[in-house]
Amino acid sequence: MLQYILKRLASGVVLAVLITLLVFLLLSTSFDDVARTILGQSSTPESVDALMVDRGWDRPILVQYLDWLGAAARGDFGVSVYTSLPVGPAVIQRLAVTLSIIVPALIITSILSVLLGVWAASRGGAVDRFAQLVSLAGFIFPGLLLAIGLVVIFAVNLQWLPATGYTPFGEDPIAWVRSITIPVIVLVIAGVANMSAQVRGRMIDELSRDYVRTLRTRGISNRSIVLKHALRNAGSPALTVMSLEFIQMFGSALIIENVFALPGFGSYAFNASLQGDIPVILGVSAFGVVLVTIVNLVTDIANGWLNPKARIQ
Repeated sequence: MLQYILKRLASGVVLAVLITLLVFLLLSTSFDDVARTILGQSSTPESVDALMVDRGWDRPILVQYLDWLGAAARGDFGVSVYTSLPVGPAVIQRLAVTLSIIVPALIITSILSVLLGVWAASRGGAVDRFAQLVSLAGFIFPGLLLAIGLVVIFAVNLQWLPATGYTPFGEDPIAWVRSITIPVIVLVIAGVANMSAQVRGRMIDELSRDYVRTLRTRGISNRSIVLKHALRNAGSPALTVMSLEFIQMFGSALIIENVFALPGFGSYAFNASLQGDIPVILGVSAFGVVLVTIVNLVTDIANGWLNPKARIQ
């Protein structure tokens, strides 16, 4: 198992190198434009060339990337072109904001999806139709429209929750809960629509298998069959769906954070891409790949624990 974990981590490092190299090559074509943006409208070709030399952007592309990669391996991701702040600590701070929204949303989504999916698969009939209706409703309503609707109801009309902004947990836990409530609800509604349908389908497959019929002929209660046998066998695919849901929520953070003015990872990456802030773009790319690699690794280990057939020999 240790060897497998090391191999997966190594593959994640290689993937991070390849992605950041590709990003760097794509950004290298816009060094001149970034220099002109920094200098403003009064920039001259001479001042642009001087800034390029000062930033080291006139050197060979591969040399620049290897310098960045060596510094990143030591934990130094450079400084922002526009704010002159270290990229590494800024990315970690923004990532903490994003995870403080995604993690609660993923936990609530997983609990509701398992309950709804198992309930629908084991009961059938009207319960199953209700579960399918919930999934359909989650797919129909766009996340952006849903976010605006919730803001109008809870922030503007009822004034129960803030419409925008973020309060760190360390400053005021109650204010933190209030600031993330609407974003979490938006993510949960979209997540339950997808994940509950996956859990329901997997549970229906499990409950139709031969071993379930055998257990029923032996007089084992339906509750025990569903919770102790079918649910455990359906748990491995459900974990995979949960990891994919995490990645999807991570991608949705771009929209959520911009709608609610949250200083998170997605808005940080979006603003950096608009400004052409090369060190920040490279930093968020590297951190994003590492995070996805860790999530996939944890999912594989959990799958091995739930399903002995999937364990690494």
